[in-house]
Formats: sequence, C-alpha cells, structure tokens
Amino acid sequence: MAARTILVCETQVPFVRGGAELLVQQLVSELRQRGFETDRVSVPFKWYPKAELLPHAAAWGLLDLSESNGKPVDLVIATKFPTYVARHPRKVCWLVHQHRAAYELAATEYSDFAHEELDVALRDRLMAIDERALGECVGRYTISHTVTARLRKYNGLDSTPLYHPPLLAPRLSPGPAGDYVLSVARLEQNKRVDLAVRSVAHWPEPLRLVIVGEGSQRLQVQRIAEECGVTSRITFLGAVSDDDLPALYREALAVMYVPYDEDYGLVTLEAFLAARPVVTATDSGGTLEFVEDGVTGRVVAPTPDALGDAVAALHADRARAAALGDAGRERAAAITWDGVIDRLVSHA
Repeated sequence: MAARTILVCETQVPFVRGGAELLVQQLVSELRQRGFETDRVSVPFKWYPKAELLPHAAAWGLLDLSESNGKPVDLVIATKFPTYVARHPRKVCWLVHQHRAAYELAATEYSDFAHEELDVALRDRLMAIDERALGECVGRYTISHTVTARLRKYNGLDSTPLYHPPLLAPRLSPGPAGDYVLSVARLEQNKRVDLAVRSVAHWPEPLRLVIVGEGSQRLQVQRIAEECGVTSRITFLGAVSDDDLPALYREALAVMYVPYDEDYGLVTLEAFLAARPVVTATDSGGTLEFVEDGVTGRVVAPTPDALGDAVAALHADRARAAALGDAGRERAAAITWDGVIDRLVSHA
C-alpha cells in the first residue's frame, strides 16, 4: 500500500531556530522514517506590530491543503499559531503554543498586550479565531500538560499531551562533572538568563556559568553580569553546534534553566539525558513536569539567592548531584517518538 501523505505546518521567523523549529524538523524526519510521504509547509511569521497578527492568520486561512499537484493529502498536522487556521478536512493540531502574548502573558512584562481597549479587542479576535480553528481539528494534542491546561482555561477545549524526546537524544551521555553550570536558552526576556547571571554572585568559587545561546537580550545580559561583578566567571559561547553541545552538557555540574512559564523545555530533557540535575524555578511552567525538587533536580523561588543556594548545595554534595542526574536520565529515557507518531497518524 502506498504511504499516506502528510503535511506538517510551521510558522518560521527568518534567521531564528528554536524549539518549535526543531520539533517540526524531527516530526517530519520521524514520519518519513516510518514510511509516510511527508513534507513541510512553512510560512514566515511576524508578530509586530500587533496588527500584523490578523493578516498572518488570514494568510494561513487562505491555504487549502487538501491536495498538492493533483494528489490528495491525507492528513495535516498543525503546530502553533496560526498554522491551525489552514484548511483541510482531516486537520490535527499538536500544539506547541498559541500567541502567548495575547493569552497568559498579557499585561505582564513579557507581552505587548495591555488591558486597553484596542488590545482587548484584538485579543478577543485572536481567541475567536483560535477557538474556531482548533475546534475544527479532528484531533487536538499538545506538547505538555502546561499547554493543555492553558487551552482548557482560555478556550474551553480539551487536548491530550504528547511528550517527545529532543533532537540531541542519541548523542547525550553521562560524564564526570566539571566546575561549571550550563545555561542553554535563547537570550530573550522570558527565558530569564539574566536571573541565572545574577545568581552567580551567590555561587562558591571556582564555579562559573557557561551560557549557550543568542538573542535580542545578549547585550543586556552582559551588562547585568558587569553590574553584578561576575563577568570573569561567565563565558558567553553564543550559538553552539549540535556537534559541540553534548560535551557541554556531559561535563557540567548542573544545568540552570529558569524560563517564565515555559511550554515544555527541551533543555530539561537534554540535561537529564546527560545525567545532569536541573535547577529551575517554581514559576517555570513545563519544566516542572519533569524536574521534581530533591528527586531529579532543584525547584526554588525565582530569585538570585535561592538559585545560588541550590547550586552551592549541588557543588557541596556532588554525590547527591550525580544521583539527581541519574534519576533524571531514567525519567527522560522513557520518552520516545513512537507514541507521538501513533496518536497523530491515527486520524489519517
């Protein structure tokens, strides 16, 4: 029997490659490996000024993906706003996230939406679009319980979480812990790498912080390091290749990952697969679905002193740090692609 045809939809911010882009890349690869004829539909995305959001949703709504070159498409898999607006009779959504600035981040420092008349009206339009388009889906899934809870809270729609392993999973392995803590995250405001930097002042010598990632906040984070007097204890590596990143995980004492209300947090699973404990915060969202305080890492208040104390404790008791990392590795190793693919294609 001929392979079923599947299109995976993504929004792409040119020159940016993050977790959502990696997820689509992996999903397409995993589907092809299982014999499905699969391709990717990608449309550039621009979220500012806010008025651009509606035209971008409308652009996806103009796409009829029911066939290509005269050949029927059996299934469409949407991922994040506004890909699920595309038209297809058998549309499944595996939701990474909606436009978060209009939802749970509205009226916070991480959003350009305020409680003002124009913003509220636009937010209502976006929610209506989401409820209609997501309601059309023959299957609704999310990447985490955190995203599922948001979908229920704001749109009244049910969904099923499907965890997936990180792209680097086959390359990650344990090793002897070194004298640095690793941060892997885009240098954007909601990732709060600045919080990790501020915590360094509370770490014992000779521990240092190694930062992997680029972003619009890099200069700001570097300024904060100078203000805190910890520049000499921080290494900014910028973007790091997939060939070099596994060794950085393997040789770290721990990984600090403290985003605000993260959707999923692949960094957590990458750290676990290298048997590194993760230090995260009580408001970090999806990371808390994996990091259990005192079991697979540390979960503390999002303050520099609390994070610093957690790192100091790991440094003082390296056997305990290793045990936390081992427990995390066992947890992450149980996550595979098989269940994800089986659920998504069951609607084809």
